[in-house]
Amino acid sequence: PRPEEILAILELDIRGHRMAKAAIEMGLWGLAATRAGTSLARLIGGTRDAIPIGISLGIQPDPKALARKAAAALAEGYHKIKLKIKPGADVAYVRAVRESLGTTAPLMADANNAYTLAHADHLAELDAFGLLMIEQPLAWDDLVRHAELQRRLKTPICLDESITSVERAADMIALASGRIVNIKPGRVGGIAESKAIHDLCARHQVPVWCGGMLESGVGRAYNVALASLPNFTIPGDISPSARYWSQDIVSPEWTMDRFGMMRVPVDKPGIGVEVDVARVDALTVRRAVIE
Repeated sequence: PRPEEILAILELDIRGHRMAKAAIEMGLWGLAATRAGTSLARLIGGTRDAIPIGISLGIQPDPKALARKAAAALAEGYHKIKLKIKPGADVAYVRAVRESLGTTAPLMADANNAYTLAHADHLAELDAFGLLMIEQPLAWDDLVRHAELQRRLKTPICLDESITSVERAADMIALASGRIVNIKPGRVGGIAESKAIHDLCARHQVPVWCGGMLESGVGRAYNVALASLPNFTIPGDISPSARYWSQDIVSPEWTMDRFGMMRVPVDKPGIGVEVDVARVDALTVRRAVIE
């Protein structure tokens, strides 16, 4: 079977477990690109040779601490700064960053399902700060209340955990539950489903961006390839290897230049990096063989 057929085959007998299925599906995409002698980015229709990079900043002890971290990120060249928020650590924190960095800094907030519709008026206070979006403010499985909240906010809602398939993305668009989509290939079942969501959103003028889940350099390779598709118009959370790893398990490691750009390895077949087998062996604590 072709890589784009794998998810449907895996769905026949096993419900859910999209992340495990994605691991198989994505590996086969990398293999297909290697066998075809082309880069994964080009195989799936990518059009970019470099992509802009965003950063995600966790909740800090106080607003000033967050503002300092955001200022440092902006100075490093990041094209989008995501601020994690939760009840009790939201409006004052975002205000501090906006006042520190000025009106043009590309800021967004990520709520990670932390609010309910009862917080709508409070969340509307974020409209004053010119955010690119607020990500996943309500429960992951609630498109209806997200639609109600979006009607009450000027700030675009971006859905993340809610988008588990192309069908869920279509539901979001039909219900007007949000205006932006975060695509994580692991969450939705791999490259083919990610591309289907990308294509659907492109047809409906819904911008998308690529989220991150602390991937190793292998998983990051797939995110980089995916983010080279044309409707990924918002910088993704695809930080360089050094942000999370003292030493990655791939060679070369993923890097960002001083302009906040990461090169897409379009001139190399496959995923564009090699696994450092010695590094993997050094980190391995347990082995299992499935036959």
